[in-house]
Amino acid sequence: MSDITKYAQDAITLLKKMISIPSFSREEKDVADVIELFIRSKGVETKRLLNNIYALNRHFDPIKPSIFLNSHHDTVKPATGYNTNPFVPTELDGKIIGLGSNDAGGPLVSLISTFLYFNDRTDLPFNLIISATAEEEISGSNGVELLLNDTAFIKELRGSTIIGALVGEPTKMQMAVAERGLLVIDAATHGKAGHAARGEGINALNIAVKDITEINSMVFDRVSPLTGKTTTNVTVIETENKAHNVVPSICHFVIDVRVNELYTFEEMLTTLRSKLTCDLNPRNSRLRSTMIPMNHPIVMAGKKLGLPHYGSPTTSDKALMYFPALKIGPGDSARSHTANEYIYPHEIEQGIAGYIELLEETKSFLLP
Repeated sequence: MSDITKYAQDAITLLKKMISIPSFSREEKDVADVIELFIRSKGVETKRLLNNIYALNRHFDPIKPSIFLNSHHDTVKPATGYNTNPFVPTELDGKIIGLGSNDAGGPLVSLISTFLYFNDRTDLPFNLIISATAEEEISGSNGVELLLNDTAFIKELRGSTIIGALVGEPTKMQMAVAERGLLVIDAATHGKAGHAARGEGINALNIAVKDITEINSMVFDRVSPLTGKTTTNVTVIETENKAHNVVPSICHFVIDVRVNELYTFEEMLTTLRSKLTCDLNPRNSRLRSTMIPMNHPIVMAGKKLGLPHYGSPTTSDKALMYFPALKIGPGDSARSHTANEYIYPHEIEQGIAGYIELLEETKSFLLP
């Protein structure tokens, strides 16, 4: 049995334990416990911040730069339509089926195995940090962002600079070098309440429909060769009024804006405000578009290995990192958040092997 196969078997065992534990965002304590126990069972000292688990390689040298290995252990709620129990890891047709198996359990256990593979090595020109973090699915404030800004975590680095990251998400082990940003905007139109039968009032819904029609027709000229178009979509609409015979005075709706790297959030807001009559209140500006330089050592290593690269339409924790990050991992993004979510065991083995190859090749671009 090869070393990689043994690491893959351990990774799959851990993945099955993770699937069996509900770990919705903000409810990740139990799965974090399991991950922490697994890493410690391999003789690695772990640290913890809320539901975020992390560890430094055994021969961590503050003089060397560091590479951050990260993925998340929280999940969304199971989609309707599962043929199996989403919390029972089920092997069927060569697949491991279960909630979080693909997004992002497979990438996470593959990264943990990669860290363990390198843990005792002394020949690396960089340190490795493994982190299994929370609240990615809701872009929460108590996940990787909290960890990276934590005083205790920064102290653990002892001055070592994080020069890059591998962010574990299902990309079929292709390099997602860029991501569109996510700008969520709460919008509201204002009218005047009145009795529907008498035609009184000013219907806030009608005003909203005009704005939504405008939003749906918007075209943004700057098209990225990596991440494509910037898009705007209305995804939620509601009024506080539930009576059929009352004209609503206020209509709330939500605009989902996916911003490529050629626009800033500020530009988007300015454009929207110039064309719409509604009030616009962005929820936050944290999840901006990102791109790792194509001449970054990790990307250059991937290109040398023949890994294809692309721009991702989805947003990940990479958006919350203050250093260059490459999104890459086993599995397929198309399976995420779907019923009967799955990953193949061979994808996990290939993921571990791929991560190891990528880091081994990165050495050559960092050695003097």
